[in-house]
Amino acid sequence: RACMENGLLHNQVQRLWYLGPMFRHERPQKGRYRQFQQIGLETYGMSGPDIDLEVILVTARLWRELGIPGLELQINTLGTPEERKAYRSRLVDYLQAHRDELDDDSLRRLESNPLRILDSKNPDMASLIAGAPSLMDDLGEESRAHFEVITRGLKAAGVEYVVNTRLVRGLDYYSRTVFEWITDLLGAQGTVCAGGRYDGLVEQLGGRATPAIGFGMGVDRVVAVLEELDQQNSDGDPHAYLVLAGEQVQGPGMVLAESLRNALPGLRLQVNCGGGSFKSQFKKADRSGAEVALILGEDELQQQKAGIKWLREQREQLSVAHDELAEFLKEVIGE
Repeated sequence: RACMENGLLHNQVQRLWYLGPMFRHERPQKGRYRQFQQIGLETYGMSGPDIDLEVILVTARLWRELGIPGLELQINTLGTPEERKAYRSRLVDYLQAHRDELDDDSLRRLESNPLRILDSKNPDMASLIAGAPSLMDDLGEESRAHFEVITRGLKAAGVEYVVNTRLVRGLDYYSRTVFEWITDLLGAQGTVCAGGRYDGLVEQLGGRATPAIGFGMGVDRVVAVLEELDQQNSDGDPHAYLVLAGEQVQGPGMVLAESLRNALPGLRLQVNCGGGSFKSQFKKADRSGAEVALILGEDELQQQKAGIKWLREQREQLSVAHDELAEFLKEVIGE
């Protein structure tokens, strides 16, 4: 509301990043705290599917930058308010006919927001929800075309997704595109990022009709996912062990290691610390379980190369230039 009063929300392009505390009036549980931090992006003034696609691609890039693999993108379209109204009528008729099979939460939502019943996590409701009518049958040509632009764009960008026709958002001002990123690392609280188009929000708050789309991601859940991944990775052996032969290569060796980790987020690279002879370092490398030893001595440093010795296979030792090491290590880690 403050944004509207100060003229920040109107029929011109506006983009807002935000980070701040949020609160829930619900029972806390793992990944769902009473107070939590959320980061998000909102854009106003654009009604086409191109900005929907751009917003989703921003989230996909965030996961790549954070080195978080394995998230599943689920997308759906809720159509226009008119289309959703027609669908709601059909859905309520279906649910009323199966009223005896609804749980208490669904009975409450049947009067207030029946679409949220489709998002029920109660396994006893699964077969009932699977048999419910689909909103896709009520979509007009324009809504279908809007959604198809997004799905084609995701395919072209190499972003995998699942169309989940039961994915809805809990508030009436949502329309058309909705999406969630899901993980199986956090139990029941598997959604780490959710968003969608909310063209009715600004008008509902007293402003001009303004198209908008955005997303929010819980910082606590993202951190929890990173911690789970770190725990999993800590159980595995390093992919490579960096042998540093000589005091002169200690500093440059650390810089090289960091550049490789930045280039390959999935790389487990252990650097020899505490000095030691060439022979003792190789013993440590072998005990680490690493696939290869990277050798950096004064000669290699001068030539901007690293020696490569395979520790688990009988393969010829070779030298690789520093700027080609990341590409070489992709083979080692299976990328």
